[in-house]
Amino acid sequence: MDGENQEMNRREFIRSGASRAGLVALGATLAGNGLVSGAEKKKEGNPFAYDVERLGKVDPKLIAYEQAAKFAAGTREPRRIAAGGDGRLYIAGKSGVTILGPEGGVISTIALAEPARCVALAADGSVHIGVRDHLEVFDREGQRLKVWESPGKKTWFTGLAVGESDVFAADSGNRVILRYDRSGKVAGRIGEKNKDHNVPGLIAPSPYIDVALGKDGLLRVNNPGRHCVETYTVGGDLELSWGKPSAAIDGFCGCCNPVALALLPDGSCVTCEKGLPRVKVYAADGTFQSVVAGPDSFPENAKAGSIHDLSDGTIGGLDAAVDTQGRVYVLDLVAGDVKVLRKKA
Repeated sequence: MDGENQEMNRREFIRSGASRAGLVALGATLAGNGLVSGAEKKKEGNPFAYDVERLGKVDPKLIAYEQAAKFAAGTREPRRIAAGGDGRLYIAGKSGVTILGPEGGVISTIALAEPARCVALAADGSVHIGVRDHLEVFDREGQRLKVWESPGKKTWFTGLAVGESDVFAADSGNRVILRYDRSGKVAGRIGEKNKDHNVPGLIAPSPYIDVALGKDGLLRVNNPGRHCVETYTVGGDLELSWGKPSAAIDGFCGCCNPVALALLPDGSCVTCEKGLPRVKVYAADGTFQSVVAGPDSFPENAKAGSIHDLSDGTIGGLDAAVDTQGRVYVLDLVAGDVKVLRKKA
């Protein structure tokens, strides 16, 4: 069996399992929040039916951001977005990584033989890219410097963060964050279930684990199957966990949310959700603060991630990046565009 067919079979397997899990988890969440009516159950014959229109509405008072710009992602099938200190945006997609200027114009492309699934920038300007099963490093001009060895057959990289001496890669296939040294050697594993260290373990019904490194030296990792965000030391100790399964605006609903995160300059956390596409801000301790954008800002994404669409496990969703001025760049994986959102005066 060739590589393309193997990947397709793996995708279908994840899609099928995640979809079933999503239907049950989202239905249970909604029912628990009183959003499923008896009339709807009888009418549809579906115990998990819910009022999509009601859930898609966000109280305007909670929305603290406004759209400043919007432009095309510049690549097919975009997956992740990263913001460089020079104002450039780096978008991982079907043919590699596309580099955009602050206004959205395409500057250059780092072409790859297979899809780029995540990207992160180092302080020295080097670009780290994750394809499905390994990482590659490029210089500022897009010249390949290194190709790191794949850690295993089940590897499915979906998120990256680069520190001064370490690179952290989210492996959704193995439900772990791999800690690499800058030479490409695995130096640690973070997030795996460990009762002795009170680590519950990452759950990923679909390939959306992400990782961000804060100025405080701590890692933020989304645990989508547990509907929470976890804070780890680089050594792997779990410091904090926050979040709850809920369709309410301060919670996370569906089979696996949040699906992406980014950190604002003040240390607060931006989260992204799929199914019911929402972008929100939480304080470092997990206290809900505000909404960046609600479902009505992402109509195509909301349609693709509907509970009625059995491909919910692998399509849909959003990603976010933050620049030094605190602007939030939201990548819509379905519409293929980037929305630039700034805090309201």
